Amino acid sequence: MPFFRLVRRSLSWSLFLLLAACSSEQNDPYPASERGKNILYSAFTERPKHLDPVQSYTEDEVTFTAQIYEPLLQYHYLKRPYTLVPATAQAVPVARYYDANGRELRSDAAAETIARSVYEIHIRPGIRYQPHPAFALDANGKPLYADLARDALRGIETIADFAQTGTRELVADDYLYEIKRLAHPRLHSPIFGMMAERILGLKELGEVLQKEAKALPAGAWLDLDRFALDGVTRVDRYTLRITLAGKYPQFLYWLAMPFFAPVPREADRFFAQPGMAEKNLTLDWYPVGTGPFMLTANNPNSRMVLERNPNFHGETYPCEGEPDDRAAGLLDDCGKPLPFIDKAIFSREKENIPYWNKFLQGYYDASGISSDSFDQAVRLNVGGDVALSDEMRAKGIRLLTSVRASTFYMGFNMLDPVVGEQRSAKLRQALSMAIDQEEFISIFMNGRGIAAMSPLPPGIFGYLEGEDGINPVVYEWGGDKINGKAQRRPIAEARQRLAEAGWPNGRDAKSGEPLVLNLDTTSGGMGDKSRLDWLTRQFAKLDIQLVVRSTDFNRFQEKLRKGAVQLYYLGWNADYPDPENFFFLLNGSEGKVAKGGENASNYTNAEFDRLFAQMKDMDNDAQRLAAITRMNRILQEDAPWIFGFHPKSYTLGHAWLHNRKPTDVGNNILKYQRIDVVERERRRQQWNEPVLWPLAVGLLVLASLVLPALISYRRRERGTATQKEKT
Repeated sequence: MPFFRLVRRSLSWSLFLLLAACSSEQNDPYPASERGKNILYSAFTERPKHLDPVQSYTEDEVTFTAQIYEPLLQYHYLKRPYTLVPATAQAVPVARYYDANGRELRSDAAAETIARSVYEIHIRPGIRYQPHPAFALDANGKPLYADLARDALRGIETIADFAQTGTRELVADDYLYEIKRLAHPRLHSPIFGMMAERILGLKELGEVLQKEAKALPAGAWLDLDRFALDGVTRVDRYTLRITLAGKYPQFLYWLAMPFFAPVPREADRFFAQPGMAEKNLTLDWYPVGTGPFMLTANNPNSRMVLERNPNFHGETYPCEGEPDDRAAGLLDDCGKPLPFIDKAIFSREKENIPYWNKFLQGYYDASGISSDSFDQAVRLNVGGDVALSDEMRAKGIRLLTSVRASTFYMGFNMLDPVVGEQRSAKLRQALSMAIDQEEFISIFMNGRGIAAMSPLPPGIFGYLEGEDGINPVVYEWGGDKINGKAQRRPIAEARQRLAEAGWPNGRDAKSGEPLVLNLDTTSGGMGDKSRLDWLTRQFAKLDIQLVVRSTDFNRFQEKLRKGAVQLYYLGWNADYPDPENFFFLLNGSEGKVAKGGENASNYTNAEFDRLFAQMKDMDNDAQRLAAITRMNRILQEDAPWIFGFHPKSYTLGHAWLHNRKPTDVGNNILKYQRIDVVERERRRQQWNEPVLWPLAVGLLVLASLVLPALISYRRRERGTATQKEKT
């Protein structure tokens, strides 16, 4: 009876599936062996290109490199404004200044008298590298994996395939070696040009290494220990001396970046051996550090795994921060040893919706908020404040917000005869008044930003709150100092400024010709239709015609270099939290056309440039604040930029994820995170209980279809048997 057996088998499988669905394990994207483990789960959307600290410079990369490498300095995790503290250094170094004759100067000496700045940095003894085959030694104390032939790499596909590992202590020479690597001609470090102007002898070292590299066979190792670097010397095993030209106090911020992380000579030599690069066995793929974590799996198309470094020297959670940190529970782990987690697994998510759904199921511990999920996650109150939706609160999810150390703006090319002339200042002011940044933020950013009053975002020294911080050209202060707020000036005032500039009602006062302005942008700037339509309407408030010229990024950059633009749209993310890192974008010596610098507006103002030269070398005191305030007033009057906005970051974290605080410049944050594993398992089970009724309904439907056929089949069988008996 094959039909009967088929029906019975179908019913058996249906029952099996129903029973299997009684476990939420069917939803879990992770193997059963990971359940209950002290693992943080996160995601990444773009694959990192460089994990070698000499080249790495993007947010996608620093997510990993900052957990593995340890520069000399780091940022205090909780304090704001951002504060530098020691990492591997014993203390934050203090510069000693010398004049051109070698005489030591006072710490408050005028910048123009300082010919040399010397930083002597002492490294803490006892810090050791992660286990790595580059440090493995044979019985005679010689490197075990040195001078390998290509044949020796058969069967070796990852670092884990090397049977032996070793370690050694971090020493000053490792930092010296990495600084030399900035000048390596094959590595193309993005900061070499900048540092070559600061670190004595680095430019000359680059020239020497260029010649040496050309003389060597292709791919041959370039031993940097053979070459001296005048501006960086080893004082003793744990002491490094760095000499800079002139005064450059911002150099301390660079000492907190991966560019100045230690790279041991052994690792550089190990990865330079024949056949290594073909197997992705490089520093760009497998970092070697002293930090709290080490990279144990690198599959940038699928998942990246960081595991606790067993040789980590140890560190404790901070015990002080901002006034609200204690109430937020951010000081509960004061003095406890770091890191808290054993492993972090980052999965590649190319689409927002799967990422978001896995977060809601508890399979990712934190998440950003995309435009698609914004309304589900948060609500905007009448006053513009943001609060979690009822669904998120019911899950115990926390919302973290912060204003990023970034600024977006529309720039004028000051070399253009229409928008760049001195008499055009009122034209630029009128446009600054007419373009409603608050409306843009509300419509296109879900309210995730604040209107910019100057180049400086919140959190940077010199940014002022309230009435003192507004752009008086564009805003006026409404109400009193306590309950007041900035109010955009009426469009009638903008039209009056435009008329004073010689363009009444958007037409030339002499010829009657309409004013037509050109905006160059890319798809990553303002270059999508809805935003451009909105912007066109903003210009139309002044009867100005806007022509948008969208292009690819390379062509856009070329037009900026040649000054072949009228208006353009750009943004800037801080390299370090100092006003110099924003104001230099408008410094005359950085002119894009004349100097090839970052001043794409080609703006020059003698007083601004003079104040910039003074301000950049000052300490953060009242005198520096006064200079910054005056610089902002100059920019607000000259209006080389239409100040746009500073974006806000919104991050969601589950209730079991502790010690999360937004930060834009301190990237080594993984060591501070703590997971309540028991609570996570409980909530995952609760949120992923199987929904059984569709299966039950399916079984009933199947039964209603199968049983009549089965009964009919049985009747026919009986009828056939009876007929046979009669015959």
